[in-house]
Amino acid sequence: METVRQVRKVLVHLSRKDAAPQCARFVQSITGHFSSQDETQRPAFCPFKHLSVTQAAAIPLDVQDRGVDVGVAVLLQSANQRVLLTRRAASLRIFPGIWVPPGGHVELDETLVAAGLRELNEETGLKLELRDIHPQILGLWESVYPPRLCRGSPVRHHIVTYMLLHSPHTHTQLQLGLRPDPSEVSGCVWADPDLARCIVSSVEEEEGEVPLGPLPPTVSFRDMDLIELQAKDAAIEEFDQLLPPALMPELFMLPIVTEVSSDGALRDAALPVSVLCHRAPAEGPDVERVSTGTKFALGLWLDALRHEAESAAADTLPR
Repeated sequence: METVRQVRKVLVHLSRKDAAPQCARFVQSITGHFSSQDETQRPAFCPFKHLSVTQAAAIPLDVQDRGVDVGVAVLLQSANQRVLLTRRAASLRIFPGIWVPPGGHVELDETLVAAGLRELNEETGLKLELRDIHPQILGLWESVYPPRLCRGSPVRHHIVTYMLLHSPHTHTQLQLGLRPDPSEVSGCVWADPDLARCIVSSVEEEEGEVPLGPLPPTVSFRDMDLIELQAKDAAIEEFDQLLPPALMPELFMLPIVTEVSSDGALRDAALPVSVLCHRAPAEGPDVERVSTGTKFALGLWLDALRHEAESAAADTLPR
């Protein structure tokens, strides 16, 4: 008989000035609680921005009693500047078929970093050591499901912390360790800065096609960086334990898009870039796309890369 693990989740608490923190109500606009949007952001169509008193009262009491969950989403950045996005399984109750970073709820007595590493491992099979990842908080996002009132009353409400984790391994090395859970993940893609810029440029509630720039119309294979398999490369020394020596010649190319079958098997796939650039439909059923919160996080990631490059350039200037 399988044992079901009981999870005790962390809920959002809010306070004003010197007042004691109070558990946030499910129907409460968290972003609206703050005087500016520097603390947390949300999409313009966020249901709790537009929810009427009558609509709020109609939400079932068992849903209202859930409060606002604290979540964490991990942007895992490889050594060659790719980040991992996963497509949520079609069977999931919230945001099925949507592309997001690995992540989930934060449990009691768990730090944000520990929660992020646990969720990353549970969803993708990747197990990273805390000493290797150099965590950095990018921003906070108010997430509601369904994401629009036209698709029904809200049933889930989260404040998501987007966290950047720096891995010492390239995306092709990390790919070798991918073992996605098919009950949660149906696809994986390693997004480089060019793809991220394209996704971020697909601004919600705007019209017109998104220019692909230098990108091909489909994402499938990308020549990997040449890997120097030398003993002095500590990162390769650690990672080559996952790959039998006989397979080393196969490292010249790896897929950056991976489909996950129902039994967990992985296969190479091609994905139209236009799918990743879909906007959230204003009406009707949702479509396969990158979530609005993920676009927000990718924009922050690109800002972090730019600041990093500017700092590196400044360090090379004569003093």
